[in-house]
Amino acid sequence: MYRIQTLNKIAPEGLALFPRDSYEIASEILYADAILVRSAEMHDLTLPATVKAVARAGAGVNNIPIAKYTDQGIVVFNTPGANANAVKELVLAALLFSSRPVHKAAGWAKGLIGKGDEIPELAEKGKSQFVGPEIKGKTLGVIGLGAIGAMVANDAVGLGMNVIGYDPFISVDAAWSLSRAVTKAESLDALLAKSDYVTVHVPQTNDTKGFLNADKLRILKKGARVINFARGGLVNNADMIQAIADGKVACYVTDFADEELLKTDGVICLPHLGASTPEAEDNCAFMAVNQLKDFLENGNIVNSVNFPKSKIDEPIPANGARLCISNRNVPNMIGQITSILAAAKLNISSMTNQNRADVAYNLIDVDDRVADTVVESLKAIDGVIAVRVIEGTKNGAIPAAEE
Repeated sequence: MYRIQTLNKIAPEGLALFPRDSYEIASEILYADAILVRSAEMHDLTLPATVKAVARAGAGVNNIPIAKYTDQGIVVFNTPGANANAVKELVLAALLFSSRPVHKAAGWAKGLIGKGDEIPELAEKGKSQFVGPEIKGKTLGVIGLGAIGAMVANDAVGLGMNVIGYDPFISVDAAWSLSRAVTKAESLDALLAKSDYVTVHVPQTNDTKGFLNADKLRILKKGARVINFARGGLVNNADMIQAIADGKVACYVTDFADEELLKTDGVICLPHLGASTPEAEDNCAFMAVNQLKDFLENGNIVNSVNFPKSKIDEPIPANGARLCISNRNVPNMIGQITSILAAAKLNISSMTNQNRADVAYNLIDVDDRVADTVVESLKAIDGVIAVRVIEGTKNGAIPAAEE
C-alpha cells in the first residue's frame, strides 16, 4: 500500500486516478511515500524518511526546498503546461484591459445607479475618460517562450500583433510550437526597446529575481504596458512604481498583489488568478498524480525539477526487480554498482543512467529478486544517495511500498 499525503486541496478528479486498493490518500498521514502539494509552504516542514517524492500540482516550485530534498534523494515533480491555457487566457485579457480601462469604466458606470432615465446620456458624456488604444498592429515582447509564453505569442499573432520573443534557453519542443510570425529578439534589451507591450514568462531564480528593474524599465518605449503573471519577484516593484510615475510605463498588470502596488494608479493587481480555473486545477492534478504513480510503481521520472528524466518502457521482470538508485554525479559510480550486482549473480536485463547537474539516477532491471544484503551494499557506496527496489509481479499487481 502506497501512502500519499496532500498538503492542499487537490482536485478530486485527479486523486481518483489512485487505485484505492493500493493507495491511501489523506491530508494527515504517517510515514507518507509521497506528497502532493499546490501552494503550501514546505521550507520549514520536516519530512519523514519514508518520503520518496513531492509532486507540485502547478509549475512554480518556490514553496519547495529543492536543494535540501535533492540531498535527501527526494524527487520533486511539477506540472509544466498543465495550467498553461488558463494563464494564457488571462494574459490575453490583460493585454486588452491594460489598454482599454474597462475595469475603471465598469466601476464608474456602477456609480450611475439611481440616476434612472439620465443614465444613457450620462454614460455617453463620461465615456471619453476611458479611451485606450487597440492592440492590433502593436508590438508585443514575450520574455520566456516556454509552454505559456509560446501560447501567448501564437495567440497574439492571431490578434494581429507584431510579436517578438526572447528566450536564450528555449526548448526544442517550444521552438517547434512557435508561429513562424514570431520574431526572435537578439537580446532582452532589444526586445524591451521595440515593445509596446511586454509580458513575462520566466521562472524565478537567483538570476531572474528582480531582473525587470530601473535599468531595464528605462529601455522601454514611453507609455509601454507590462504584464506579469509569472512570479511577483521578477519585477522590482519600487522601480516599477517610479517608472509609472515618470510616464515610462502606462500600465502594469500583475497577478501578485502588494501593498504599495495596490496604492498606485496605473497598476492593476489581481489575486493570483492565473491558474484559477476548474480545468487547470484538474489538469495539474491529473499530471501530478500520473507522474507520482509512474515513479512509485515503475521508478520512472518525468517532469522533475531536480532529477534527470529517466524511463524504462518495458515492464519490470515478473520474477525480478527494478533498482532505482540516485547518486552523486561522480566517476565510477556505474562500475561500482554493476560490480555489486555481478557479485550477487544478478543478471541485468535493462538499464538506463541519466544525470542532471550534480545528481544521477539509474534504473536497473534484474532477472531475480534482490536480497537485502545487496541493497545495503549499494547504499554503502560513497556517493549513493538512495536505493529503492520495486519487485515485479506475475499478475501485474502493484507491489507493496517498502517500509
